[in-house]
Amino acid sequence: MSRRYQDIYPTEPLLKSEDVGSRIATELLTLEYFEAEPSSMPKHVFEQHHILLNLKKEPHRVINWRDGVERDFSYQQNEIIVTPAGMESGWRWFAKSKVIVITLDPAKFERFALNELGVVLTSKQLKDIPQFVDEDLVQAGTILMDAMGYQTGSAVMFESLARVFLTKLILKYGLEREEDIAFSQSFTAQHYKKVLDYVADHFEETIALEDLAAQASLSTFHFARLFKETIGKSPHNFVMEYRVEQARKMLQQPDIPLIDIAIECGFSDQPHFSRLFKRFEGMTPKQYRQSL
Repeated sequence: MSRRYQDIYPTEPLLKSEDVGSRIATELLTLEYFEAEPSSMPKHVFEQHHILLNLKKEPHRVINWRDGVERDFSYQQNEIIVTPAGMESGWRWFAKSKVIVITLDPAKFERFALNELGVVLTSKQLKDIPQFVDEDLVQAGTILMDAMGYQTGSAVMFESLARVFLTKLILKYGLEREEDIAFSQSFTAQHYKKVLDYVADHFEETIALEDLAAQASLSTFHFARLFKETIGKSPHNFVMEYRVEQARKMLQQPDIPLIDIAIECGFSDQPHFSRLFKRFEGMTPKQYRQSL
């Protein structure tokens, strides 16, 4: 059983999430973006789930050998192909590819679904829908890919968007309640991006819950609940964590006074900055700077 899909792909990825440097984010998933000339991959069985998101606008011919069955088809834009762990799969494509490959550890994926969303997933569910078109899910993957260079590689943003992608993928397979279906269809990846962009553009200012909810065109009550369910933290804690991350970057410059960092990162004063920073980092800003 080969260890990773990426180990036998005929070209190196143009982008990869390992470069983000966020341990928490890469615990959720890994992402690579490939552009490869017409080629093929031999049949292999992998230990991870692989989710392929097609970004190429023009349909192109692809042959996929999946669990002993040859599938010859035209691969469409926004089409997703799922290969579960433990399933033999091989490929041949006849035009230059533009594809995002999301890799999921099966145990961690099932644990995320159960602990974060209360959804029990099985390998059968991944096998039941091998191929489908989902523009919103592809958009979630594309936004996640774009986030790898977001605000000089914000780990907080990448982790949050990774959760958006996983939540939407899980709802695709584990939907049972009508309210979940409505949520998946109405609260798109683009809504999340608008909220996160707003935080990135205004983190040094006072940000009210109403400001964030307005970006998604939702009431504050529904926005707060849906944000917490998907991102795994409240909007307030997300904003605080983002501010702390920006402060951590500024602390690497020893000539910037702590009070200036506090104000530029949106904290009300230096004691507030020190208190929140210690809560998230386990040490005061001064101690963190000394540790560098």
